[in-house]
Amino acid sequence: MRLVLLGPPGAGKGTQAGLLATKFGVPHVSTGDLFRTHVAEETPLGLEVREYLSGGELVPSELTVALVAERLGTADAARGFVLDGFPRSVVQADALATILTGLGKRLDRVLEFRIDDEIVVRRLLARGRTDDTESVIRHRLRVHHEQTESLLAYYAGHTAVIDALGEVEDVARRVLDSLGE
Repeated sequence: MRLVLLGPPGAGKGTQAGLLATKFGVPHVSTGDLFRTHVAEETPLGLEVREYLSGGELVPSELTVALVAERLGTADAARGFVLDGFPRSVVQADALATILTGLGKRLDRVLEFRIDDEIVVRRLLARGRTDDTESVIRHRLRVHHEQTESLLAYYAGHTAVIDALGEVEDVARRVLDSLGE
């Protein structure tokens, strides 16, 4: 199973990605985790990532794509994967298509997690992180909506919409239903 999970921060994508990865025996590939791992291991790509992150900048698409391509080329991803946090743009979606073509694979489904912005704001504020101020959260939501519009058009016909409101188990059931499981 090769899945892409789209949705705003706080929609529960990471939680559901972990559950799906376990169910299907495939890796949960999170760009945030990839960044942290490469930085901690001080790989050549990690050293590049560190430069951007330490300067408070976004990691460029080319570097993100390189990290994802490397990860999807590993043995444990041969049977599938659950992508969380990638792609974030049509350019990255094109890159993913190229990566998969090169591996002789295809994407099975895109899951769009939908949840009301006000609920996301409440959820993220409740986490109590110092960088999760209301203005920052609302900015991240605006950016997410701008990016997602073009991605949803790009993936039209391959996307299942998931109501992300409710208990983890309820959302998981909706996800599996959308996959025919």
